[in-house]
Amino acid sequence: MKRKLLSLLCCVAMMAASVTGCGKAETTSTETTENSSTESSSSTSTETKIALITMDSIDQHWVTLNDGAQKAASELGVTVSFMSPNTKDDAQQIECVNNAVAGGYNAIMVAANGPDAISSALNEAVAAGVKIVYVDSPANVEAEATFSTDNKAAGKTAGEEMIKKLEADGITSGDVGIINVNAATDSCVMREEGFRSAFEGKGYTLLETQYGEGDAAKSQSIAENYITQGVVGIFGCNEGSTTGAGNAIKASGNASIVGVGFDKSDAILNLITDGFLLCTMAQNPDIMGYEGVKAAVQAINGESLGGKVVDTGVSVIDAAAVGGSSESDGAEVTASQEWKIALITMDSIDQHWVTLNDGAQKAASELGVDVTFMAPNTKDDAQQIECVNNAVASGCNAIMVAANGPDAISSALEEAVAAGVKVVYVDSPANVEAEATFSTDNKAAGKTAGEEMIKKLEADGITSGDIGIINVNAATDSCVMREEGFRSAFEGKDYTLLETQYGEGDAAKSQSIAENYITQGVVGIFGCNEGSTTGAGNAIKASGNASIVGVGFDKSDAILNLIEDGYLLCTMAQNPDVMGYEGVKACVSALEGNSLGGAVEDTGVSVINK
Repeated sequence: MKRKLLSLLCCVAMMAASVTGCGKAETTSTETTENSSTESSSSTSTETKIALITMDSIDQHWVTLNDGAQKAASELGVTVSFMSPNTKDDAQQIECVNNAVAGGYNAIMVAANGPDAISSALNEAVAAGVKIVYVDSPANVEAEATFSTDNKAAGKTAGEEMIKKLEADGITSGDVGIINVNAATDSCVMREEGFRSAFEGKGYTLLETQYGEGDAAKSQSIAENYITQGVVGIFGCNEGSTTGAGNAIKASGNASIVGVGFDKSDAILNLITDGFLLCTMAQNPDIMGYEGVKAAVQAINGESLGGKVVDTGVSVIDAAAVGGSSESDGAEVTASQEWKIALITMDSIDQHWVTLNDGAQKAASELGVDVTFMAPNTKDDAQQIECVNNAVASGCNAIMVAANGPDAISSALEEAVAAGVKVVYVDSPANVEAEATFSTDNKAAGKTAGEEMIKKLEADGITSGDIGIINVNAATDSCVMREEGFRSAFEGKDYTLLETQYGEGDAAKSQSIAENYITQGVVGIFGCNEGSTTGAGNAIKASGNASIVGVGFDKSDAILNLIEDGYLLCTMAQNPDVMGYEGVKACVSALEGNSLGGAVEDTGVSVINK
């Protein structure tokens, strides 16, 4: 989710005087209620001013918290000013509190940097008649109410998730690094305490905590130092810490290090999708903000909240949850009827397409719609066109399609659109406008594949030689982009990329092509899809020359076995289940009248090696 904050300003008056240090994002919501009535005791008919002061105004966690606060402000007809500093700093946060009091604010919602530093300023605010509500992290001053996560319990869950993954990987001992914000921020201190408690009685060694002040760059440097010490896992206590840990694991190329963290941002979700973080503990900052404003208004209106503490919950978000957590427009999808959707992939045999169908069927079951997997049994343009025509003739309301090529199927799809059928692309698009596309950034993933091959060859002392490429055909857009990305990784290197050979995605044909490459003395072979990769690995296995570096795409039992046995270095694992799941949701959303605007969603890729 992309949000643009207005320029961070100094906390200006409220009075006319100019002040420094405390940044203020001028995000407010005002609404009159003269002509409306409500039964809620939280409503107010006079201007009410609430200051929202978080640890900073940049982390997406705080931005989302402000979104929830503004929603409540709009509903209740009050003004909420997001007047947080632009960095975590006690002095700036204290200044923000003082400015709020001086500006005549009726209440302050605050996420305290630490329990003590801000206390004197808050006591003065209370003495001036200002109501205090805590969101996320309290200070040592009594407040009307607190809305936060049970951070100790959530931290323990994070530790348990890391242990579960390590033990599944056969790792029952080793060092684990912890990156926290500072030693004073109560919420993060509790998360660390809970995390450490999960390891009691285990054989792991928890290293001394390092502090990155919640800054992603500082946290990345800390994580890189941990990695040089050979840690098996890294825990980040907040958004910046977690992002830094994931970026360090990504930069190291060692995805076997288990990264676990806190908070939910686009950067963190991408790192999870790409396999560089295992999971994150996702809080609900929007709920904190929304409920915090309601509580502040109630307190201003004279209601006693008794200092209640409300746990706003936490969820574990891993790669599977990222795939099924939200649709492209961020709205919930519901089906008003049992829509009929056809799923037409390049064939019905490759495990990639079978997995894509699994994801589609999962969404279909949840939404109460019918998805028919009606792909041809082999990659053939004529058969795929026939499938499209049959879907229209049988009354399907939408078609999800992975096109063999951008042009061959276009006329059939245009006729389907003209008949009122919604079209959504999964994996590979055609040259016809669609509601949405869910696919891998194939060019970027192909470049990653090339970089992995180069890294291995150079580690083996091989800095030149021939490399073979096996593609499906010259038309399938997804595979063409993978090859283009792969070739780009070799620019400026001394290797020779041979002329591409096409195996139509068939493992046997691809194996024959790879065997011919091997007789030419290649040092590496790249397969652009599941069949190509399986064929390349089988040829390397048959040759008995495991020094040839095989790299490919897609994830199947055959490919994973070839990696395990040392005949393939790695594969770029897409997320076809995510494509299928999100594709069905997009179809239903379009059929329910929502405009998706031709959105193109990258469903991510991970490097899977031995």
